[in-house]
Amino acid sequence: MNYRHAFHAGNFADLVKHAGLLRLLALLRKDVSPLTVIDTHAGRGVYDLAGPEAQKSGEAQAGIVRLMTAEAPPAGFVPLIDAVRRLNDGGGARRYPGSPLLIADALGSNDRYLACELRPDEYAALQALMKGRRKVEALCADGYEIAASRCPPAGRVLLLIDPPFERADDYRRIIDTLDAARRRNRAVQALVWLPLKDLETFDAFLRDLEYRLACPVLVAETRMRPLTDPMKMNGCALVLLNASAGIEADLAAICDWTASNLGAGGLGRISTLSG
Repeated sequence: MNYRHAFHAGNFADLVKHAGLLRLLALLRKDVSPLTVIDTHAGRGVYDLAGPEAQKSGEAQAGIVRLMTAEAPPAGFVPLIDAVRRLNDGGGARRYPGSPLLIADALGSNDRYLACELRPDEYAALQALMKGRRKVEALCADGYEIAASRCPPAGRVLLLIDPPFERADDYRRIIDTLDAARRRNRAVQALVWLPLKDLETFDAFLRDLEYRLACPVLVAETRMRPLTDPMKMNGCALVLLNASAGIEADLAAICDWTASNLGAGGLGRISTLSG
């Protein structure tokens, strides 16, 4: 698997992640008090779906291209569809917005956004994209460390944690980062994206998370196929800490539609951990 996101932009996992992110941001905007968003693995912000990486994988064709032509997708997908249309001047899906562009466009005038990207070339593209935006800071830095050290001690905070999982310690570092951020601000909210390969890896992460963090956790799974081959990405999951009220039904619809329409014998699952 190539971990450069240009190969995977606009795939089924992006649809779930970005539709869920936009719904969460919409719920957070109902409160006008300042919000700080910290994005630990931001990427470049915009992806060329006609480029060689996307064309080689074909994942966008099986993801965002099918969503854009779908009849009556769930309402939870509408903000993402609208964002893709705006980026492509109303037609097609030549370019796909990453989380930095989606977040920056959704911010209120009093909100702040810290976008972290460790790869120098991806960071250079991110910095150029974010140039001139007020209260947006692009950092060439370890996003885990930034989220742990710069999480505001008071006020509303959302952490977006979406690593490429090319390191063996990513699962541990996610939990360490969430734990450190919660020690600074007990009210911090988080949206974590995870691949689904085999149940034992996923269940072990949830067990460790529940053991370390005493807070409500919502888990939204999109199982694209039975989890029988751990060498494949068989789906994805969103794990939300202190999730905003009202998001569960939207996530269920997003996961169900993606698994049913883009998967092979797939299904969506929603569960909670009490903390």
